[in-house]
This record gives sequence, structure tokens and C-alpha cells, in this order.
Amino acid sequence: MSRAVRIGNASAFYGDRLAAMRQLVDTAELDVITGDYLAELTMLILWKARHKNPESGYARTFLTQFQQVVAACAERGIKVVVNAGGLNPTGMADAVRTIIAEAGVELTVAHIEGDDLMPHLAQLRAAGEQFVNLDTGVKLDDIGVQPVSANAYLGGWGIAAALARGADVVITGRVTDAALVVGVGAWWHGWDRRDYDALAGAVAAGHIIECGPQATGGNYSQLDEITDRRYPGSPIVELAHDGSFVITKPAGSGGLVCPGTVTAQLLYEVGRPEYVNPDVVAHFDTLTITADGTDRVRVASTKGSAPPPLLKVAMNYIGGYRNTMTMVLTGLDIEDKATWAIDELFEILGGTDRFDEVDVQLLRYDKPDPRSVVDATAHLRVTVKDRDRTAVDRAFSNAVIELAVAGYPGFHTTTPPTSATEFGVYWPTVLPAHLVEQVVVHHTGEREIIPHTSDSSERPVAATGNSLSDRHVDYGPTTRRPLGDVVAARSGDKGGNANVGLWTDSPERWEWLRSHLTVDRFCALVPESAGLSVHRYEFPNLKALNFVITGFLGEGVASCTKTDPQAKGLGEYVRALHTDIPDKLVS
Repeated sequence: MSRAVRIGNASAFYGDRLAAMRQLVDTAELDVITGDYLAELTMLILWKARHKNPESGYARTFLTQFQQVVAACAERGIKVVVNAGGLNPTGMADAVRTIIAEAGVELTVAHIEGDDLMPHLAQLRAAGEQFVNLDTGVKLDDIGVQPVSANAYLGGWGIAAALARGADVVITGRVTDAALVVGVGAWWHGWDRRDYDALAGAVAAGHIIECGPQATGGNYSQLDEITDRRYPGSPIVELAHDGSFVITKPAGSGGLVCPGTVTAQLLYEVGRPEYVNPDVVAHFDTLTITADGTDRVRVASTKGSAPPPLLKVAMNYIGGYRNTMTMVLTGLDIEDKATWAIDELFEILGGTDRFDEVDVQLLRYDKPDPRSVVDATAHLRVTVKDRDRTAVDRAFSNAVIELAVAGYPGFHTTTPPTSATEFGVYWPTVLPAHLVEQVVVHHTGEREIIPHTSDSSERPVAATGNSLSDRHVDYGPTTRRPLGDVVAARSGDKGGNANVGLWTDSPERWEWLRSHLTVDRFCALVPESAGLSVHRYEFPNLKALNFVITGFLGEGVASCTKTDPQAKGLGEYVRALHTDIPDKLVS
């Protein structure tokens, strides 16, 4: 049985800290470095880059990072596996080879193809593929648009094959975030495709480290636990043969690794406890999390089952153009001033009907009896969208400026007149896996087709964790307090949906949280969820609930008009909401 493989993740997104990869190599003993550069929005960004320059379309920041560590990786035998190839993994692989040659070292490079469906999209649609939106049920043909990007989420077996044939660097396009670790684990430990428990553990490990320092103290709601507030060290996973693993970070680095930071990241951007990947379904309600020493957390007993015969597909299409202007309102009569401004603005513009969409938000930052100008101000944020750029370009923003001396007192804006910008729309869908051909281009130039896992067997997986009764429990006197007094949170986005994971730290608090925070009560606490579908999932083993608000972010980050278009602050907002909390649960 092989020892645990040590994998450090050096990137959470395209544009993440450039120094992270070099610092990992300088401060930790590693077998493999991974990096996650792709998100739904990133695919659109890379399409725009490639639209301007066909030779681009990949995450260029990785080249800078790799150049800083190429010599050390060659000397120490550290493998590198990243999805920085984006829409052009072939081009990225060639650029990496150039860096290797310039450094005068010997490293081999392989890359993965097949996720990009654009060359086959017309044929797939002609064959009857409907590309139904997973959130709305609408068929792509019904809205009459042409996607500019369409990428299937591939799994880890292509990565495993590339490493098994001697690749030192593996460049992929759109694989799942967890696939980077799954592929490394499968190669290192020699897993079979039906070693579902081990594969599920690797999925959990990959999911935890894919967002970098979010697993080591970053974006962590329990501020009092973070005593070392230096920039957190990058996460390292020690992945064992059975799929159990330890999460840690480089010795002496900032931040914190504790059961809470690991729980937070497990709940980040998930839905049901059954976390679906192309290689396995990982059941997050079966795993256990325990402290394993200073800045070490052990995750074990993850159960897995066969993956579905479908692959998720991320599509993007150009939705049109948008423009936003923000007017500042000061002092008294804020709502009256806002109404006056809107009425006058759209009188100038000829009404709201001339635009495809109008979004008006009155953001109340003002306070009664203010002690500063800042305390007396509110923002009136107006966004217009249209397929015709001229409709929402300077004609709109200049009209806002026309109110300067003709409307409410104290008028000013946060910006001068702005130009319209193009926006994209995210379209999540699925495709039968057998219609997607995953290909490894080995460092020798040989092309190998990687089959998808096909297993129709059913394997019942029972959740672990404490089972709670539905009996009424009298917790004694209550006081109206912030939910965050007893609950931690992390939130995020998946296309147009937002999730907020909430967890607590004792059986008694968990029993109260589970019984208290129903969907109805959540919706009452979060009025922004009114009219939207809210799903609630229990993770008893984590003492956690996960709420998914469908459509909370509209059509995804690229087109969302909210001030927090990725719902990063949603969890902290929910923690600040007041509810009746038993006094005995508050320490």
C-alpha cells in the first residue's frame, strides 16, 4: 500500500495570488501541486480573450507562477496538475513547454481535450439534444440564442492516465474542481474505477482545497478563532490509499486549519449531500471530521456510489449590454427623493419599456440623526439592459447626469457617465456522457481516448451522524439575538443559485437549529428569497443545514445586478439576522 500523496493547491481562481505557488514550493514537502483557475464566469472571460486573439483562451497567470517554480519542480520531482488550459489547453501546453525549454530543465507535458463542445454543438442540436436548463427547465432552442462557450465537466481519469504515462505537468480544460485531486489520487494509489469510497474521499479532499485559503482560515465566519491573521497558507491534503485524508498547511504560515474551516469549505457551493462528480457520487453526509493536531484535520469514512450517465455542461451566451449608474441621496426624505429621481430619469429616457430590463435598487446606508455625511447617505442604483448597445450606452448615463440641477436636492453620482458593457448569461445543462470524448494528448504526442465510467449498479449509501427525533423540546427562555451567536456560515453561488451553509458546534445547538430553521422560517428571515424556490438539506454529521435559493442571482454572476453577484456575503447577512434563541445555548 502506497503512502499518502501530498497535494498542495496554489490557485483558487483566475487572478488569485501569484506568489502562492512559489511559497508552497519553498515551504512545504509536496508530491503534486494543483491549481484551480476556472469558474463559470472565467469561461466567458477566456472566450472574450480568445475572440480577440485565437492563440489565447487560457489562464495566463499560471505561466507566471510556473516560471517561478519550474526549476524547483524539476529538481524535486514535483508534479503539476492544473485546469489553467481553459478554452485552449493545447496552446497552454505549448507555452509551458517553452518555459521548460528556457529554464533548461527536463519536464514532460500532457494535456486533456474533449470538454469543449463548441465544434460539435450544431451536430448535437441537430441530433435532438435539447440542452435543458437545470434550474429553469427551459430548452436552449426555445430562447433562440447561440452559445459562445459550451464545456462539459470532465473527471479525473484522463489526469490519472497522463501521470501514469510519465507526464510531469498536466494541463486540462474544464474538468470538475475536485477532478484535479481525484486524478492524482487514482494515479498515485492505483485505484480502480469502482473504488467508489476512495474516489469519494478524493472528491471531498479536492472540494476542500480547490478554493485555496478558504480552507485555511480565509472567509471564515468565526473571527475569534483566527488568532493568526497573516495571509493564510495554501491548503495541503495528505490523501491516503483508502480515501481518508488530512488537511493542513505549510508550517509557520498564517491562518488556521480546524474542523470549522474544513466544514465551512465542505458546505461551500454545494446543494444536496450527494455531491455528484463524473467519476463518483460523494456522500458528504457520511464523512467524519476530527482534529488531528495543530493545523491538522482528518476527514474519513466518505462513502461513494456510481456516477450518473450524464455530464454537467456549462454554457455561456451573450445576453446583450448593460449600464449602471448610482445616484447619491443625502439626508431626509430619501424615498421621496428616489421616486422623484426615477420618475424624472425615465421621463427623459422615454419610459422603461424602451429597455429589455430595468433594475432599480434603493440601498439604505443612511441612519437617523447622523453624525457624519456618510451616515446620512443612501444610494439609488439603476441598471438597464438591452440587446441594442446604443439603447443603454451614453444615452442612458448622460440622462442621469441631466438630473444634476433639475431634480432632488443634493444630487451627485458615484461615477461620471459610463459606457455600456457586454454581459453573458450562464446556462447549466447536462449531456449523456457517451456523447463526449475525453482525450489525453500524452507527452509523446500519442492520443488516448479515456472512457467514461459506466456502472448501472445501485449501491445504497446510508448517512451517518446523530439521528434526531422530531419531538418538541422545551429549551427554556429565549432572547431575540443574531443567529450568528450560535451558528457559523459560508455562502456562495452556482450560476443563478445561491447557497448558504449553516452549522453549529454542539449536539444541543444542532438539535435546536434543525428544529428551528425550517424553510418557512428561513424565508421569513430572508425576505429577498420571497417568490423563489428554497431547498433545505441536512448534514447531521456536520451539524449543518444547507439552503439553496434558486434564482437568487438571476442568470448568474455575469448578468446579475445585485451588489453581491456571487452571494459571498449572504452567509454573514443571515448570521446577522435576529431570531429567538434559547438563552441556555448562548455561552
